[in-house]
Amino acid sequence: MRHLYLYQRSIPRLMDIFYWPIFELLLWGFISAFIAKFNIEGFNAITVLLGAVIFWDLFTQSQRSVSVAFLEEVWEKNFLNLFVTPLTINEFITSSFLLGFVRILMAGAVMAGLAFLLYHFNILAFGFFLIPFILNLLVFGWTLGLFSTAIILRFGTSAQVLAFGLSAIFQPFSAVFYPVSALPESVHFISYLIPSTYVFEGMRSVIATGHMSIENFLLAVGTNLIYLLLTFWYFHRMFAVVKEKGLLMKLD
Repeated sequence: MRHLYLYQRSIPRLMDIFYWPIFELLLWGFISAFIAKFNIEGFNAITVLLGAVIFWDLFTQSQRSVSVAFLEEVWEKNFLNLFVTPLTINEFITSSFLLGFVRILMAGAVMAGLAFLLYHFNILAFGFFLIPFILNLLVFGWTLGLFSTAIILRFGTSAQVLAFGLSAIFQPFSAVFYPVSALPESVHFISYLIPSTYVFEGMRSVIATGHMSIENFLLAVGTNLIYLLLTFWYFHRMFAVVKEKGLLMKLD
């Protein structure tokens, strides 16, 4: 609730949610409109590229919402105050996920609205088949956000760059704008270790055929579950180490 009240009164915080998604939407929207003029058979540039941009921005928002919310508590010297209260670490994590979901709803609504007004791109036209893939994408983003938070918690704000750029490391291998087959064969195994790969491959399948790829969905769920459980364990381990070493007082 504290963060939501701050959003109402802070233009920089609102820009963090809306500026980059809108900027990328406009940039890729113009590129998509230009490519569409070539009338490439079997390739709808606006549908494929704009859809990928919107879903990737939802992913980055989900990752940053968790890690940046933690950093804001650190920057404002409020993190230690939180844990003087009866707040548990699991409640803190859950609230970070919920805050991220609110941010995603706001950013997603604005991007979808602009895409429809400017490029006649209707994200709802794909039906409910995309929802399971979107949820998997958000869970993977939350997992990365929690992982970067654990590292910052342990090593201090010298590692805070991870809060802003961790998701970008996965973009080249996640098949966001192109299929995995477009990548060199030597890095295919990296792509297949990442849940977001199955999400974007599944989304393209929905767009192309109108049907959900059960295989991609199950692989996304399976890899997401593994990484989420491992990250929960790692976060609790790092939190225990920080308490044992008395580093909460020195977190700056």
